[in-house]
Amino acid sequence: MRKILTDDTLDPAFREQALLLPSETMIADQLDVVDPLAIHLARQFVRAAIGTRLRAELRAQYDANQTPGDYSPDAGSIGKRALKNLALAYLCAAPDDDSLTLARQQFDGATNMTDRVAALSALVHARASAAADALQRFYDEFQGEALVVDKWFAMQAAAPTTNVNRVRELMTHTACTLRNPNRARSLVSTFCAGNPVGFHAPDGGGYAFWAEQVIALDALNPQVASRLARVMDRWRRFTPDLQAHMKRALQQVAGQAKLSNDVREVVSKALAN
Repeated sequence: MRKILTDDTLDPAFREQALLLPSETMIADQLDVVDPLAIHLARQFVRAAIGTRLRAELRAQYDANQTPGDYSPDAGSIGKRALKNLALAYLCAAPDDDSLTLARQQFDGATNMTDRVAALSALVHARASAAADALQRFYDEFQGEALVVDKWFAMQAAAPTTNVNRVRELMTHTACTLRNPNRARSLVSTFCAGNPVGFHAPDGGGYAFWAEQVIALDALNPQVASRLARVMDRWRRFTPDLQAHMKRALQQVAGQAKLSNDVREVVSKALAN
């Protein structure tokens, strides 16, 4: 990784792609028995190790791939931003004062959405004390732009500090309502599909929340509810303790007297497989 990172003969966009770790979903696909929390902890350990061992090189590439001046969507600039922001993410995976200051400065001075979101994500996933203020400032600035607000909700739903209680808080936000199917799906689905720490909590609370949300959404939009229901399609591949909680949640949904054909088909197939 050090060799790829520091090889300036390689295109920045190529280096960024080559240095990405496989996603937790991709890792899970390679396993016979899936323990989401163990996968998450192992991947985070590797990210932190990269951020520690390659700290000097990452910082050098962060500095070397700045794109000052007006925002440009050309391929070269896109590649530089991608490598710079990956370097920032790795630095903040093993956060120290310097890396968190770097993320705060980028957030404050960003002239484009790519850099601002990357800095905000780095602060959130590093559990930085400045994250709450940055999140509020981001919302205050972009609350009139629906797609950006969707991203704001999704970023928090995927954060490692987010649990069911935090998702419930976000759902009471004035900008989020269950009757906005796209926003509700973005928030709930991101938590259920993209937050292994919160969703796959050992006590099964994430699965109980999933069942509650599938049932509630089914009354409003069966197609949205059926897509959310598919989160549990491969429940038998998980550890026995998690399987028990997942089966209970699936049975809760399947046991509803008033359930759309779309959702009933999904949960029935999941239980039968």
